[in-house]
Amino acid sequence: GTYCLACAAGRSGSMGSVTANDALRAITDEYWEAKLEASPLFASFLGDHRYDDRADDLSAEAEQRLRGTWAALRERASALDGELDETDRVTRDLLVHELDDNVRGIDLRLAELASDQMEGIHADLLITAAQLRAPEPEHATMALERARQFGRMLAQASERFREGLAAGRTPARINVERSINQVDGYLSSPLESDPFAHLAGPDDWDGLEAWRGQLTDIVRDDLRPAFARYRDVLHDELLPVARPDDRAGLQWLDDGAEMYQALIEIHTGLPLTPDELHAIGRVEATEDLPAQYVELGGREFGTTELPEIFARLLDDPALRYRDGDEILAHARACLDAAGEAMGDWFGILPQAPCELKPVPDYLAADAPAAYYTPPAPDGSRPGEYHVNLHEPTDRGRAETASIAFHEAIPGHHLQLAIATERTDLPAFRRLSWGHTAFVEGWALYTERLADEMGLYESDVDRLGMLASDSWRACRLVVDTGLHAMGWTRQQAIDFMRANAPVNREEIVVEVDRYIGMPGQALAYKVGQREILRLRDEARGALGPDYDIKAFHDTVLGAATISLRVLRDRVRSSFGR
Repeated sequence: GTYCLACAAGRSGSMGSVTANDALRAITDEYWEAKLEASPLFASFLGDHRYDDRADDLSAEAEQRLRGTWAALRERASALDGELDETDRVTRDLLVHELDDNVRGIDLRLAELASDQMEGIHADLLITAAQLRAPEPEHATMALERARQFGRMLAQASERFREGLAAGRTPARINVERSINQVDGYLSSPLESDPFAHLAGPDDWDGLEAWRGQLTDIVRDDLRPAFARYRDVLHDELLPVARPDDRAGLQWLDDGAEMYQALIEIHTGLPLTPDELHAIGRVEATEDLPAQYVELGGREFGTTELPEIFARLLDDPALRYRDGDEILAHARACLDAAGEAMGDWFGILPQAPCELKPVPDYLAADAPAAYYTPPAPDGSRPGEYHVNLHEPTDRGRAETASIAFHEAIPGHHLQLAIATERTDLPAFRRLSWGHTAFVEGWALYTERLADEMGLYESDVDRLGMLASDSWRACRLVVDTGLHAMGWTRQQAIDFMRANAPVNREEIVVEVDRYIGMPGQALAYKVGQREILRLRDEARGALGPDYDIKAFHDTVLGAATISLRVLRDRVRSSFGR
């Protein structure tokens, strides 16, 4: 339950003796409770079943009420200046930062543009559906009421899109097309395998069959028609006025430049400009990384010509998979090797396991090569590494290892499972992953770390690591090009094809992701560069006393933090 300030006062004798630490804890608990109430689906995803009979309220009115809550909490947290210990000072600063970002996102009216294939509510629902559970009969009964409300969520999202259109905020055409494709894929899938109808119910429950029948009826009669109506809004209202491929970026909206700068700051946590980021990306993608390809390519392929190295990685049949089972087996081998090695490089290790799972078929065509979902805090769901098996013979062997280390171990799983298990910290620090540059920067950092750990079995794997790094460096160029410099979609695709040996179709999917999620893709390279820079600082400060395990524990031990807080932690721990 929530923390009670009056109870704290009672324990210490009077309201006057409540400490700043007590007050902060009350505010953080109140914030977390408000966050769960605002997103019952998120609560259920975390294993908190109190809100299983509710769906999220996506209306503009609900959003404005939430803004008032965030602003009031921010004011109270900001006023706590005295007598906080170091941990609580970090908590206060992170809370204020998160609340600022929450308010900023509402003021930017981002919901009006969330019709894309990544952040659209249809995609969120389809991904989340397979992650939810109804472990007890009471939760199963609640889930019936929630299923009836999903249609209302889709209708509210549609209304937000209309509000955006009325304000001249048109979406990018390619994002709308991909969203339509996702919804069509779901609607054409058999009811017998529908993820909403097959919510995991209670074990050994004699009411399971009857409940499953009720749930299936709701999905067939209410939810699928609601998805069809949502699809009609995308197709009939958004698609005809959507921005064409030569005007895909935010720059082409009246408030696009302001929105993009805000999104850069939200996703990186730093006041960087599009020009700065563009320049950093160009140097890495066109100068620094090509020199590394030449060394590895000469050794593995007998050529130092970049186009030839890229062509081998992309087109050599020997570097392709035969089927999906082969992809899964390779990913499994990577996870097993990383799991065995991590004790030598990390003092803090997660208790939750990481399981390997294929991406659901209805999402695969428009999903990335892999993604990770964190474990439930109550232990009811492990960490899950999802591998995309769509058109497996088009998947290159070179990229599998680096992606596995990024998404699972020692990347996101190590980081987010450890954060989840830091039960001494407030829930918002353990269970919300809003500091994108820290979260994604860590995962990209671990791709290079994996080489130091001896996890890459061949130079082909190492070339895949370089390809992954090129991909993230190109993001700095392409994301800023699209949203600040007037690049066309084709320009973005062409730049990535020229500078990153990534599957051509994957590049197209990725560019369309950057169009739909402006600024998010910048966080990876920004965070990686900061972690590497801080590691060099720590090594330089301590010399022979430097310990890589201690550095990693310092980075991961405070759960999810901003790059600014990370900088302070490392410098405090390593003598700068």
